Amino acid sequence: MDEKDRKIIDILLRDSRTSYSEIAKELGISDTAVRKRIRNLEKKGIIRGYTICVDPHALGYRCVAILGIDTESDKFHEVAKKLKDMKEIRCVDMTSGENMIVVELWAKDGESLAKIISEKIGKLEGVRKIKSSVVLQKLKG
Repeated sequence: MDEKDRKIIDILLRDSRTSYSEIAKELGISDTAVRKRIRNLEKKGIIRGYTICVDPHALGYRCVAILGIDTESDKFHEVAKKLKDMKEIRCVDMTSGENMIVVELWAKDGESLAKIISEKIGKLEGVRKIKSSVVLQKLKG
């Protein structure tokens, strides 16, 4: 991976809808060269996909929360996989910090959030502890 590849990644991180011709113009190379470089970055697994960033509140989710979840050590991967499969959970990170697993969860309201935490996540085999923080405002990401 060279400097041009890094610049392509930076451009796509700012806006994944940037066209090949816009990237080519910014880098001073051809559209074809950009296309080949992006395809190569995808084959290497450096670019794993393209996504959109949406406002959960605009979609009717009034409660966005970050949960720190601790598990029994032998259930760590099993719990993470089950969390990943829950439609309410938008992001799952395995961490080495204060919590073993950190998730972002979208709920319609506080009552729904409490129900998801107590009835779905809290009842997963191996979950020992859940700490929640409600997101007041997302500034980046």
